[in-house]
Amino acid sequence: MCSINGFTWKDEALAKRMNAITAHRGPDSTGIYADNCVTLGHNRLSILDLSALGNQPMQSNDGRFVISFGGEIYNYKELRKELAGYPFKSESDTEVILAGFAKWGEKVFARLQGMFAIALWDSTEKKLLLARDPVGIKPLYYHLDGERLVFASEIKAILEHAHVKRELNPLALNLYLRVNYVPAPLTMFSGIKKLLPGHLLTHHNGKVSFSSFASEDSTTPPRGLGTPPQLRRGGIERLSEELRSRVQGAVKKQLVSDRPVGLYLSGGIDSSAVLEGMSQAQGKVETFSVGFELREGEQAEKFNADFLLARKTAQFFGTSHNEILLSPRDILPLFEEAVYHLDEPISNATIIPQLLLSRFAKNKVTVVLGGDGGDELFGGYERYRLSLLSSYYRTLPAFLRKGVSAVVPKAGKLDTAAGIERFAQFHFLKEKELAPLLASHINQEQQVKDFYDKKFFGKLEKPFETQFMRADRESWLPDESLMRTDKMTMAAGVEARVPLLDLELIAFADSIPLSLKVSPFRTKSILKDAFKGFIPDELLNQPKRGWFSPSAKWLRYPHVAQAARDILSPDYAEATRHLFNWDKVREYLEEHLNGGYHLTSLWAILTLQVWARRFNVKSY
Repeated sequence: MCSINGFTWKDEALAKRMNAITAHRGPDSTGIYADNCVTLGHNRLSILDLSALGNQPMQSNDGRFVISFGGEIYNYKELRKELAGYPFKSESDTEVILAGFAKWGEKVFARLQGMFAIALWDSTEKKLLLARDPVGIKPLYYHLDGERLVFASEIKAILEHAHVKRELNPLALNLYLRVNYVPAPLTMFSGIKKLLPGHLLTHHNGKVSFSSFASEDSTTPPRGLGTPPQLRRGGIERLSEELRSRVQGAVKKQLVSDRPVGLYLSGGIDSSAVLEGMSQAQGKVETFSVGFELREGEQAEKFNADFLLARKTAQFFGTSHNEILLSPRDILPLFEEAVYHLDEPISNATIIPQLLLSRFAKNKVTVVLGGDGGDELFGGYERYRLSLLSSYYRTLPAFLRKGVSAVVPKAGKLDTAAGIERFAQFHFLKEKELAPLLASHINQEQQVKDFYDKKFFGKLEKPFETQFMRADRESWLPDESLMRTDKMTMAAGVEARVPLLDLELIAFADSIPLSLKVSPFRTKSILKDAFKGFIPDELLNQPKRGWFSPSAKWLRYPHVAQAARDILSPDYAEATRHLFNWDKVREYLEEHLNGGYHLTSLWAILTLQVWARRFNVKSY
């Protein structure tokens, strides 16, 4: 997996500091390459070819090219066969990328199936290339300062450079307060950006350019409007069989490893489908789940529902199942550690059990598979079903919709136009909740709408739900969900893989009509059909819960409540002192502690506060 760090001048001492602060991502070895034009750093988490021959930065056989690479390439053996004339020294996928670049140039990046953040230096042309995988599984950040470029797998490494300002980005702040994460290419730091998935950054002669390296065929497959051949030939049953076979193939492909591999198992269909594929491919599987220690009357059956379902699923498959419970005493220290490892705020309390689970799993495995991506590919979120109902409702004449809304007030929520308004309805924190908390100069809801509208909804498509799912896949998935997974697993030196986001499986999923994924009464239909009889039947009819934590209850624990009172103060962090109506924030907190509900807004500000103080952020 590893971390990559570097910049476009020579300074080995600075590279050592960058490597040191990201050593958790690669605890097995560390290395530096430096010449007069570039310095590359690397921390290695050894997964393939555990020998020193796989260490990085790695040079090509002729010394021209140097690579610092984090991730895994699952088709490296197939590519290696095509590169048979190259004098390989190792069995690593890293050297295959080097050999591929020597033969195919920049076209090699589109041929890589896997997850990656890559820095590749051409010492002859004095050109530095940065590349990020098409799905955005691995993070890659950069800072530009005139002709100079700094990059890293984590923001904290870039902040080792004294000239990089720790200044709050006002647009990113507004986005975060609405959607609880910062969408690419922005970060919460004004001078640091994320490289977009599937993109290439080229630094040459002091100039920087950007391009998409992924082919149209591989990254923008059909949008679910056509009819796949399997459906034409044999109906839904044949399509379901094909889908299950492709999931199994993607899982098998991602089991390649010279270190132990396990699975994060929830009570959902996605991770259970991955487990079915693992069981087919390797037999006995190490599975890991996390639950919550809760007191009587705290709805343990609700918050541990997935934990208990995972236990039943593990029994169904006969796995070696490993469980851990999160104790209330661990909430605060894990929260602060998790926020630090995120690099920028993501307001989601599941970072706490995620970090705990990763450290627990590290005792037995180095690689874990998970079910990330299944909801975005196959229509699993309830918001897609509700959006579909809205689309149907909007076909009624206006006078009829008005009449229905008068009789059934809640029906008015369905009368939302497709596009940014519908997206905002499901993703944005409600303004009536948020606005009272904000200082007037930062309350810019329209700015946030304009950002998403321009990026995803400039031209509306039909069915809108396909476009909605694609927007989630290009923003929520890489910038919130996958980012959490990456940062929490790598904090423990664990590599997380996501087989449902295999590029070939994505292309196949996008060829399946929307009607076979989402209906007014069912979500994720085709995936449920594909695995009926292959995973426990009990999983197929469970309500969609998502993975959530009892954070609303945590906040009412006396020790957490006192910490929240301390954190939610204008004197806690310099950068946020003038951003909020602190009297109203404290009013919300006391209302929540007395049985009201303001978790979403309060947790967002708590996370922001802890982050701003830990990273010594300055106001804009």
